[in-house]
Amino acid sequence: MQTESDLPSSNRAPLSVVIPTLNASPFLPACLEGLFEGVTAGLIRELIVADGGSADETVEVAAAAGARVIRAAPGRGGQLAAGANSARGEWLLFLHGDTRLDVGWSQEVMGHLAQMPNKAAVFRLRFGSGRAAFPLWPWLVARSANLRARIFALPYGDQGFLISKKQYTELGGYAPISLFEDVDLVQRYTKAYGRKALKMFAARAITSPERYERDGYWRRIAKNQKCLWLYLSGTDIDRIAEEYRS
Repeated sequence: MQTESDLPSSNRAPLSVVIPTLNASPFLPACLEGLFEGVTAGLIRELIVADGGSADETVEVAAAAGARVIRAAPGRGGQLAAGANSARGEWLLFLHGDTRLDVGWSQEVMGHLAQMPNKAAVFRLRFGSGRAAFPLWPWLVARSANLRARIFALPYGDQGFLISKKQYTELGGYAPISLFEDVDLVQRYTKAYGRKALKMFAARAITSPERYERDGYWRRIAKNQKCLWLYLSGTDIDRIAEEYRS
């Protein structure tokens, strides 16, 4: 992975990638491999892994790939904020450690930065291969997530989030909350700039279906929707987190 010192000062790459991790070693290699095309294209300036205290080989995997690893208290909102605060790129791409970007994503992002410098963007969601008892479940869940993002401008963090450092700073960044840090920031973004200011790429973010397969698709969907409704209705976030973890 190229570092800032490897890049000519007159032509530094614009993008800092921030990945929050916690015991992510089974998925992180694929995530990092998918980012490599952005390095060779001169798009990625730095890769920041904000680790929340992993007990596995996450930190070693990240360091071996050339990432700058920073330590943060566990909690995705705080980890994302810590990574963003240390970023030096003009643009920020937030990506979960169990998500990899599909081939060709870097060209679409480069075109977006050149043509739409005032728009944030997310990727289309797709689930990776799994063992769903009903093979259409992953497609249905991804389809509903993409429709929610397109119609209501309400994506989840699984879809990644690309935003300029300027707009991110103006919004106050990620809140250090235990749940729905992604929805919170996107809501503040669309309130400030309008729903049409959020673009959805044709490129896909391919995420792990492990949580759905572990809990069961229907149970996980029901829990996610209930927690989202509680959040949107103003319920205390700690109470929602207890419901989510139950």
